[in-house]
Amino acid sequence: MEVQPDEEVTLQCSNLSSHRVHLFWFRSTNRPSASRISSMISPESSVTFHEGFQNGKFSMTSNTSVLFLEIKQVDSSDSGLYFCGELNNEKFIVYGATNLKVQEGRSQNPSTMILGSLTVFLLLVIIGLIVKIRKFHTGIDLFKLKLNMQRFLVNN
Repeated sequence: MEVQPDEEVTLQCSNLSSHRVHLFWFRSTNRPSASRISSMISPESSVTFHEGFQNGKFSMTSNTSVLFLEIKQVDSSDSGLYFCGELNNEKFIVYGATNLKVQEGRSQNPSTMILGSLTVFLLLVIIGLIVKIRKFHTGIDLFKLKLNMQRFLVNN
């Protein structure tokens, strides 16, 4: 799923458990281990937000069949693989996963800015050279015209 910065996103996955279980949302990024975002015992229970995710940006809800994770005002640091599931006898059972990619703004990519500037500069140089060449050829044509007129006047 690709989104723009500052958008609000709701991730969801099916709640496959038919009984009360400990439900979780995790996020995996380029780090060696996944980060636990939030958890709840049942759809009716209160949600626990874990370290680094207690800032009000995340919201976890569930009904009997779907588990939701809402993220407010996403930014590039929110990109990653989000997965949900249950903890059962010290084993994590994954119900589903979503790869979230927050697009970078065009102005944030310095290589694109440099390449664009270089292209504009080169176009200006080419246009300048074309104008000089045309002026040079026009000057030669005028010189030839003057020379021919002088020859014509001398001969007549």
